[in-house]
Amino acid sequence: MYVLGIESSCDECAASVVKDGNFILSNIIATQIDLHKPWQGVVPEIASRLHTRWIWSVVDLAVKEAGIKKEELGGIAVTNRPGLVGSLLVGLSFAKGLAWSLDIPFIGVDHIRAHLYAPHLENDISYPYLGLLVSGGHTVIAVVRGFDDIEVLGTTIDDACGEAFDKIAKFYDLGYPGGIAIDKLALEGNPKAFRFPSPNLHKGDHVYDVSYSGLKTAVINQLDQFLNPGFEKTKENIAASFQKRAIDILIKKVKRAITNTGIKTVVAGGGVTANSYMRSSLTGLWEVKTYFPSLELCTDNAAMIAGIGYQYLKSGEVSDFSENAKARVPSFKRGYP
Repeated sequence: MYVLGIESSCDECAASVVKDGNFILSNIIATQIDLHKPWQGVVPEIASRLHTRWIWSVVDLAVKEAGIKKEELGGIAVTNRPGLVGSLLVGLSFAKGLAWSLDIPFIGVDHIRAHLYAPHLENDISYPYLGLLVSGGHTVIAVVRGFDDIEVLGTTIDDACGEAFDKIAKFYDLGYPGGIAIDKLALEGNPKAFRFPSPNLHKGDHVYDVSYSGLKTAVINQLDQFLNPGFEKTKENIAASFQKRAIDILIKKVKRAITNTGIKTVVAGGGVTANSYMRSSLTGLWEVKTYFPSLELCTDNAAMIAGIGYQYLKSGEVSDFSENAKARVPSFKRGYP
């Protein structure tokens, strides 16, 4: 079955055609990075207006590059949560109209689940595994027993990991997007220059949870307090020290989850999984098999939407035309319905 995926949750206008859930025939991503760069962050109104202008041409190009006609599509998958409501509505409305015109089913997809599915597009991965979702808006550690069967073990109690990267990069004018800029600068810095703190969370319910607000505050407002003797306050040293601490916080929790669950496979997804230090840290875990999406599939893309959408459609699940966009996902703390 050919499934068209549409992703417009934030500032990427993307469309992809995937065959049978894992064969990517096209993957078009129209990025808005340069247009948001003056603000060093996504401006929601600009993003939604650009999606409106670009969506038709992006979808048309994805279908043409796949070498098929629209009439050959068996279904459409589209991101319906979480994200910027204005941006989500553009993709969702377009998907509804196209599905109606072609008389084919469509399915609204949670793109958090889709990020965890992304590595399946390039690898044969068996369930269960530990899923690690790290992006600008979400940080989640979960046991994944199926494409739609996720038990959340821990999440951030405040800021997401990617958000901390973005805010620190913006404050020190390190570059945009922040995650990429910090990763590059860190290669030229010394991670021992600053002794930034780790969060001291309570036991019990927080055994797998993470926190980034304190680390973000330390890097931005208390820099002198954590500078080690003999080092300079360079942008490179700030980037290297912050990056190491931010990723090490996650790796510590992942190690604990591996020990407690006995699951020796870790599958990572989301924009921060493109970070070179994260990849090397996870890959270096002893006796653990790790899977990452390729760099193109780390950030928001439509191939992951089409891939997981195929699984829903194959199981008989479809959305009706009353489906609406949702800015947030349900609380991670009580599972993930």
